[in-house]
Amino acid sequence: MAGVAFTAADAQFMDHALRLGRRNLGHAWPNPSVGCVIVKDGIIVGRGVTQPGGRPHGETTAIAHAIAVSGTQSTRGATAYVTLEPCSHYGKTAPCSDALARAGIARVVCAIGDPDPRVHGRGFHMLRAYGIGVEVGLGSQEAALDHRGHFTRVRLGRPYVQLKMALSADGFVAAAGGARTQISCPAATAQLHLVRAMADAIMIGIGTVLADDPMLTCRLPGMEDRSPVRVIIDSRLRLPLASRLVATAREVPTWVISTVGAPPEAERALRQAGCEVMLVSRRDDGSVDMGAALRLLAVRGITRVMSEGGPILAQTLMRSDLADEIIVARSPDALGAGVPGFVEPMPGRYRLAGSRMAGCDLLETFRPDPPTP
Repeated sequence: MAGVAFTAADAQFMDHALRLGRRNLGHAWPNPSVGCVIVKDGIIVGRGVTQPGGRPHGETTAIAHAIAVSGTQSTRGATAYVTLEPCSHYGKTAPCSDALARAGIARVVCAIGDPDPRVHGRGFHMLRAYGIGVEVGLGSQEAALDHRGHFTRVRLGRPYVQLKMALSADGFVAAAGGARTQISCPAATAQLHLVRAMADAIMIGIGTVLADDPMLTCRLPGMEDRSPVRVIIDSRLRLPLASRLVATAREVPTWVISTVGAPPEAERALRQAGCEVMLVSRRDDGSVDMGAALRLLAVRGITRVMSEGGPILAQTLMRSDLADEIIVARSPDALGAGVPGFVEPMPGRYRLAGSRMAGCDLLETFRPDPPTP
């Protein structure tokens, strides 16, 4: 909000709320992972984050924490720092704006508004109607990045798509013949697994399954239960019943997206093995309509997808303007020959948004310019 003078303490508490919100990215869908910190007399009395499955919300979790630790008076006259506009609509629970008012919160500092038409300014209006001071804009850039999955789903009707590619120094994703090749160093692999854990779903094409037989789980110590939904794009339902994905489908949600007209016997077998099979329209070449596939994922509540498929899926997403972010892990080691990571050059609309070293690998992030709405 123009003209609002935030203090250094405000910035510190909002940073705390943003960090809290990031804890359940990939775990809170279909709702955004909202962080909330309640402060009274300069001391944090309550904190919370949207819980797995999307409820309770971060604000009500923080209020409950404050009351449990310090009693019902701890929130009276306090300030709540929230990473997203508090909801104002009645669903399975009362709105967070109402909960903040009932808790006696005197001031709300919010990072950014919520474009969801059920909220979109109504949360702020409700708070002000209760006599609560509302200030907006502190940490807005960070919050926009943290909530980009939610924003994309609301505005475009599909999830935010991160495309990951691990490349050798000479631009290959695998050795000659397509044999599975470990390209990224351990430090880069760990960083990419952390990004994977913050996604609602991880997506690959059937070609990657047939070549690598991957597990697609998060293998960071202590985060094994943070594995996202596994999505396989498979136009003809060739996913082997003996694959590790199917073998673990009852342990980690496994969704197979195919086309109308796929073999019904294969569909039945995959369903019986624990996979969920979804059918969408197909393109003229028989492949899955990726726009339709992503819209279907959004309907199911998915807000952030990490695509770890091979060059063909990557090319399809980029050509269709469906890749909102490209993460490239560049190894210093060359393969000499192999499978090129990019079938064609990365479109010129993508600009380098950031880079950092992870062990001996360079991690680069590219985003389109102009950015995804």
